[in-house]
Amino acid sequence: MTNKALLLIDVQRGFDEARFWGPRNNPSAEANMKALLDAWQDRRLPVILVHHDSVKPDSPLRPGQTGNDFKPELDGARPDLVFGKKVNSAFLGDVDLDAWLRKRGITEFVLAGIQTNFCCETTARMGGNLGYDVTFALDATYTFDLAGPDGTVLTAEQLSQATATNLHGGGFATVTSTKDILAAL
Repeated sequence: MTNKALLLIDVQRGFDEARFWGPRNNPSAEANMKALLDAWQDRRLPVILVHHDSVKPDSPLRPGQTGNDFKPELDGARPDLVFGKKVNSAFLGDVDLDAWLRKRGITEFVLAGIQTNFCCETTARMGGNLGYDVTFALDATYTFDLAGPDGTVLTAEQLSQATATNLHGGGFATVTSTKDILAAL
């Protein structure tokens, strides 16, 4: 277990702007993220924090905006690595995450953060494709309602369940709960 990192994706204040994002699911997500962070730090296991540096002019996640800052649940974090990205996957960020993990012999990671069906799912898929043992803490993620090309809106909960199905059914990750992850530590 000493080589199992915690990867927290885009746990940023800008996601609190409900007028920009719309309805979300999983109001317990931040508490679960914090529980994972505390457990990893208590055991001195590797922690990686990633932030989204949006290039869209109207995004609350733009660098230099308070929305780009990490949420209070990450206050006191002592990460081993912090870096930004401009796309969905943390493997395509400002740091070569794959090289960083391999250099340290890390072959497994637990993933949590925001948004379930975008940056979290994309990073989990790429991690699985690169050969990592990925554990996806579904209840430590959340997302927002989203309209499809025909205008049909899927709820955040529907999108979350679709992500769980995609990751599990596609063999990209083990989808589980924070409680089960903590019990296995």
